[in-house]
Amino acid sequence: GLNFIDLMVRQGNIDNPPKTPLVPGFECSGIVEALGDSVKGFEIGDRVMAFVNYNAWAEVVCTPVEFVYKIPDDMSFSEAAAFPMNFVTAYMMLFEVANLREGMSVLVHSAGGGVGQAVAQLCSTIPNVTVFGTASSFKHEAIKDSVTHLFDRNADYVQEVKRISTEGVDIVLDCLCGENTGKGLSLLKPLGTYILYGSSNMVTGETKSFFSFAKSWWQVEKVNPIKLYEENKVIAGFSLLNLLFKQNRGGLIKGVMDKLLNLYNNKKIKPVVDSLWALEEVKEAMQRIHDRGNIGKLILDVEKAPTPLMANDSTETSEAGEEEEDHEGDNENKERMPFIQ
Repeated sequence: GLNFIDLMVRQGNIDNPPKTPLVPGFECSGIVEALGDSVKGFEIGDRVMAFVNYNAWAEVVCTPVEFVYKIPDDMSFSEAAAFPMNFVTAYMMLFEVANLREGMSVLVHSAGGGVGQAVAQLCSTIPNVTVFGTASSFKHEAIKDSVTHLFDRNADYVQEVKRISTEGVDIVLDCLCGENTGKGLSLLKPLGTYILYGSSNMVTGETKSFFSFAKSWWQVEKVNPIKLYEENKVIAGFSLLNLLFKQNRGGLIKGVMDKLLNLYNNKKIKPVVDSLWALEEVKEAMQRIHDRGNIGKLILDVEKAPTPLMANDSTETSEAGEEEEDHEGDNENKERMPFIQ
């Protein structure tokens, strides 16, 4: 699985980034090839999906058994690689942190992304939940049926939400950070919960920029505890990777995975896979996420051959091996993507 956190790792926009060289990736699916001496419950040949503390983008992956789960018979390997990070993150935020119940309302940013689509599907399992989503306008046609109200990510969504729901919303899920933090807090109803689970606005270009990082940081509204107390609002943060690998909550996550797989088997939820990529195409795949071009999850497939470049590709390679500059107006050429039919 390819996640936005992988872009943050690449740029060093995380606490204590690992030293290079390293193999990125935090989730995968595949077939069990070998077992530790004391491992029970799995056999060689089992189809599994797993969390990995780095090193997931590889042909062979090793991870502790507590992070491994069997794949349902009718789930494909690509769906399985798209499942753990997105759905566990969405479930934990909605039900463990924010206590989603019947009749509540949720605002989710990047509604077309992997977590956004998982949030929308899980909200649909609870009666009368209203979902407000923001996404790039070109995604609206594809995802309009998954949320109740959809807004352009560049529009004034605060006023749009208040026009529909004058009191605001019960839950805000923010993966953007920056100025959206203050906007999200302003939209919360009394006893509402704001959850920050990412900071994608701090990922800007090919390299880490101190100035862009600082700009995003200073746009964050500084939280006054007294104001939270007076307004009866809850502010929270969520990091699945820290929960798994630093805070040793693998047992809790296993219980959540059991519930999610039950929902999958009952046809209540289903991972949305945007596209499959060869390992050699990881640069282009990362660019697609960076540009917010994906609907659902991007998957790296170790068995897939690279897709040949088309003649009108905006990043054709010259004979010298250097990329030519993007041609103006070539944004439509992002469609050179190996989409799943």
